[in-house]
Amino acid sequence: MNVENTIEAVAAAAKPAKIADDKDMLRAARDLTKDISEAKPSVYWTDLLLSAGVGYAALAGAILAPGVPLAIALGLVAVLTLYRALLFNHELAHIHRNALPGFRLAWNALVGIPMLTPSFMYEGVHTLHHKRTQYGTIEDPEYLPLALMKPWSLPVFVLIALLAPPALVLRFGVLVPLGAIIPPVRNLLWQRASSLSINPDFRRRPPEGDMKPRVFWQELFGMLWAWVLIASVFVLGWKPILVALAVFSLVAVLNQLRTLVAHLWENDGEPMSVTAQYLDSVNVPPPGLMAEVWAPVGLRYHALHHLMPSIPYHSLPEAHRRLTRHLGSGSTIDGANHPGMWHLVGRIARSTMIMR
Repeated sequence: MNVENTIEAVAAAAKPAKIADDKDMLRAARDLTKDISEAKPSVYWTDLLLSAGVGYAALAGAILAPGVPLAIALGLVAVLTLYRALLFNHELAHIHRNALPGFRLAWNALVGIPMLTPSFMYEGVHTLHHKRTQYGTIEDPEYLPLALMKPWSLPVFVLIALLAPPALVLRFGVLVPLGAIIPPVRNLLWQRASSLSINPDFRRRPPEGDMKPRVFWQELFGMLWAWVLIASVFVLGWKPILVALAVFSLVAVLNQLRTLVAHLWENDGEPMSVTAQYLDSVNVPPPGLMAEVWAPVGLRYHALHHLMPSIPYHSLPEAHRRLTRHLGSGSTIDGANHPGMWHLVGRIARSTMIMR
């Protein structure tokens, strides 16, 4: 029986919430990664600028392409590169605010505002997903027990993302200015539609401290950009915005697919140990190459990230190698390793078909 089958057998026999902490793994994660815990500005800036630059160039090419095949090819390049650029919002939610001067502002200007997903929609929300006592509970904004739900919930979960880009245009272009003059609209918008969360019961608390001015400026520029997009139809016609919405919709679906396989979603709402949270999360380590496409910016090591949330994305491969070498084959560190996206989709789908 291989390691993965062993872990599945253990999971079938005990609830995730009952898994005790592996103290050796937690100690190794702390001790073996101290020298690789700082973000490298050159890596972050180069990666972001190349991803955004290639993405927008490909998007412009898809809009201007004379033929459909070329437009589709360039559109796919735009999807993958802008998707990678967008996922730096995950890093922004974790890195210390003084670690990369100007990076948050640049990301919002290049990606967050143009794609109508400014950093406030993830900051202050994603960290709740990493709180030991909240992960996998009703208070976790980024957790649904998808593996314990009905089979139809999985395609609905993924395909609803197609509506995200037009919904964001509506949010920023219509509801933000409406909320400025009607407080109940503003309160509802903030509580229910200001975060990249998947838990329908999550209600966001009002912003505090230095988050308040950031929210104001990001929403203001998001509103102005949404108006530009709407007005562009009357100046440039429908094609540019329809192509852009198609690209951004595919980015949203790809991100939702990645979210679907970021965890096993097997917890029923009880608090979990750190090791249980690790085993309920997913690593897709090499040698496979495709994981770097659908889970870029370190997210192919999502379980490891839950073990060490402050480690920068470029250090996760080395951290995984060190822990695997130190703890040995067949240890708990291997329990979160999975071969790929479709294997994980199949596992979660099979779990939804079990009568409970």
